[in-house]
Amino acid sequence: MSDGELRFRRACRQDVQAIARLLASDPLGAARETTGEGELPEAYWQAFDAIDADPRQFLVVAELGGRVVGTLQLTFIPSLTYRGGERAQIEAVRIDAGSRAIQQARARGCRLVQLTTDQRRPDALRFYETLGFRASHTGMKLLLPEAHSRSDSKP
Repeated sequence: MSDGELRFRRACRQDVQAIARLLASDPLGAARETTGEGELPEAYWQAFDAIDADPRQFLVVAELGGRVVGTLQLTFIPSLTYRGGERAQIEAVRIDAGSRAIQQARARGCRLVQLTTDQRRPDALRFYETLGFRASHTGMKLLLPEAHSRSDSKP
């Protein structure tokens, strides 16, 4: 793996210290998390074991050059809505300050960074505007009917 290749994988116990560091790296996290320096409280290890043992939990780390630079927790939730469709909730997303997308794009010499966000997320829209993003284009999405399994589909 080259140093510039971002790799996502399931977190393991050896990642807990780095995850705690990332969770403590913003103002909210700094007030409620342990920085990951020294020995972590037992509660972190117990939480990791519970998450790791639960098939509806997927704790992810992002590695760049063999170093953990990001994390998120994906929880799969059974639901009666959407005709009994399962939903996924993404939480605890953290990216190391030196690995954030805009900084990476700048370092690569990119001339433009683009993203999409749902218009019904006014807080996210305001946040992106504070970073300098402007709503310059109109995006559209099409909700597709329930997909058939691949074995049922014809080429």
